[in-house]
Amino acid sequence: MMKLKRLIFMSAVILIITAFYAYSREEIPTIDNIVFDHPQRSAAVFDHDDHNEKAMLEDDCSICHHVYENKKLIKDESSEDYLCSECHFLKPTPENAIPLRMAFHKQCKECHFESNKGPVLCGECHIKK
Repeated sequence: MMKLKRLIFMSAVILIITAFYAYSREEIPTIDNIVFDHPQRSAAVFDHDDHNEKAMLEDDCSICHHVYENKKLIKDESSEDYLCSECHFLKPTPENAIPLRMAFHKQCKECHFESNKGPVLCGECHIKK
């Protein structure tokens, strides 16, 4: 009887440890940073759906997915079907002076400062795994 209790207890402990490990290894959604050859930091944590819900942006994707033509913002136009790196390159160009890294930081941090919500420090977005 004592061996059975010990076996049940050990099985429960193993199950709890396994569940905890599986939960802690769950994939954290991040911004795709594959375009950067040698990223200085891990990809920024970003859950698109959760962010939309918290920021209440469901109805206007163009707030983040903007479109510019001749350096002027085109209102209500959305670039949501494109990657940021299709317009913002790693280095500034005559067509787009804002490089990709700066575009990410400018877009996210400015919104976070304006709304007084969200992370603004490096380690708050680029969480070490």
